[in-house]
Amino acid sequence: MENFSPVSALTGGALIGISATLLLLFNGRMAGISGIMNGVFNSPRSETIWRLAFLAGLVIGAFLFNLIAPGFFTMRQGYPLGLLAAGGFLVGFGTRMSNGCTSGHGICGLANLSPRSLLATLTFMAGGIVTVYLIRHALELAV
Repeated sequence: MENFSPVSALTGGALIGISATLLLLFNGRMAGISGIMNGVFNSPRSETIWRLAFLAGLVIGAFLFNLIAPGFFTMRQGYPLGLLAAGGFLVGFGTRMSNGCTSGHGICGLANLSPRSLLATLTFMAGGIVTVYLIRHALELAV
């Protein structure tokens, strides 16, 4: 935990909460990224514009932050491409299977006291804990 920063964690959490609140307040929609992304392809054209703007804001915001604070985040190197591809597939599969992603269930669903979201979030967390253990300790792929 040598890179833990409570200020950046609190700031990031507050920004996510504010954006989820604003989307719900002004658009009546939940800020579940997988649902927003899926809606780009499966919604009427009138719904597509705000979805694309939201997703573009995620990418542009990360880009701008990197311009303001270069080197704040460092990319991890040395992971096998097959492992990364398998991880991406499993995340997508899990998102589809649980009818939502970590942002939809963990932020918006828990705020609405959804039992399904609580179960999904506990499952995400358990999967993350097991994955970190396997990658760092069992397979010794991370230093």
